[in-house]
Amino acid sequence: MDQNREAARPGDAILLENIQVPSSLGVTAGERELRRPVRIDLEIGRSLRAPGISDRVEETLDYGAVYGVVEAVAGQGEHCLVEALGERIAAALLSRFEMDWVRVTVLKAKPLAGAVDSAGIRLTRYREA
Repeated sequence: MDQNREAARPGDAILLENIQVPSSLGVTAGERELRRPVRIDLEIGRSLRAPGISDRVEETLDYGAVYGVVEAVAGQGEHCLVEALGERIAAALLSRFEMDWVRVTVLKAKPLAGAVDSAGIRLTRYREA
C-alpha cells in the first residue's frame, strides 16, 4: 500500500475512560489539600493489528499497568494546574510504554461552584523519534 495513503488514515487507539483518582490539584494550597477526584480519559495510539489477529494479551498494553502509572502521577505530589497534571501523565506514559502518541483529558469537577460542571484540558503528545 502507498505509504502516503497509510499515513493519512486514522490510527488505532486504546481507550481508557473515566479514570477517577484523588489528586492534590488546585491553584491554592487549600484547594490542593482537599484531594478531590479528577476524571482522566486516555487515548493511546499504537497499532492493534498484532493483538487483533493473535487474540493474545501479551501483544497489547496492560491496562492495569497503565492505570497504575496514572494513579501514581495524579495521586502523588501536588499539581497547581490541570495542564501540568496532563503533561506529567503524558510524559510518564510515553516513557514507560510502547505507544506512538497519547491523548490525555483531565477534568476537574465543579471548579466554579454552581456555574460549571467541570473544567479541564485535552492534550496530545507524541513519542520523540
